Amino acid sequence: MKKKKQIFITPPLKAQKYGWNYSTGRNNKGHITAWHRGGGHSKLHRNIDLKRKSTQGIVIGLEYDPNRSAFLARVFNPDTQKNNYIIAPTQLKRGDIIRSNSTQNGLQNGHSKTLQNILTGSIIYNLSLSPGTNGKFLRAPGAFGQILKRTKTLAKIRLKSGQYRWFNIKTIATNGVVSNVNSRFIKLRKAGQSRWLGRRPIVRGVAMNPIDHPHGGGEGKTSGGRSSSTPWGKPTKGPSTHTNRVQLKPNVKI
Repeated sequence: MKKKKQIFITPPLKAQKYGWNYSTGRNNKGHITAWHRGGGHSKLHRNIDLKRKSTQGIVIGLEYDPNRSAFLARVFNPDTQKNNYIIAPTQLKRGDIIRSNSTQNGLQNGHSKTLQNILTGSIIYNLSLSPGTNGKFLRAPGAFGQILKRTKTLAKIRLKSGQYRWFNIKTIATNGVVSNVNSRFIKLRKAGQSRWLGRRPIVRGVAMNPIDHPHGGGEGKTSGGRSSSTPWGKPTKGPSTHTNRVQLKPNVKI
């Protein structure tokens, strides 16, 4: 606990917070499209630099973000006298220097670089899909990818899922592993804690009435009496519907 008190900062930056219109799982017509969402404790979004083009300076400390499981690092730039947020990597300490769009070779923890300036075999996170865009890949706690091969225009990266994908060599990534690696081992203490997080209860289909679910109804406890199906009667629990498991190399001249 002493170590956490030395690293963590409790009051967030007022200038980097803003409100957010939560849909609670509903579309523009008010119909539920994502089930079991809603309620939850009030929270504000943090303005996080995911492009990592200009944020650099000294790490003041880490902060808890209510919108994600990973921690945030507050970086103070002594030149501009401004504070910014980035997704914190593991083993980041107060007083470390953070640079963005760096051209240095090596394994500097938390430094963002283009893939052409990162050594082959390095571990990265916060990877953007194309040059100049926000980091979309490898942002979950403990997530990281690895650069396996590079050409003049492309870089082959193994993602956390085990999938191999080719990216433009000018896209930006960050050295390191996303912080809060042990977040998946956290157990909720009570049902109310799940409601704080905005998660509503899940009801089994066999516990419903026949009008609400195909598995519902029957005398006593039943197992549904039919193959598993969705509330609309479509088959489920079958083979995977995700067809894009393998990302082939794009038609780009090397």
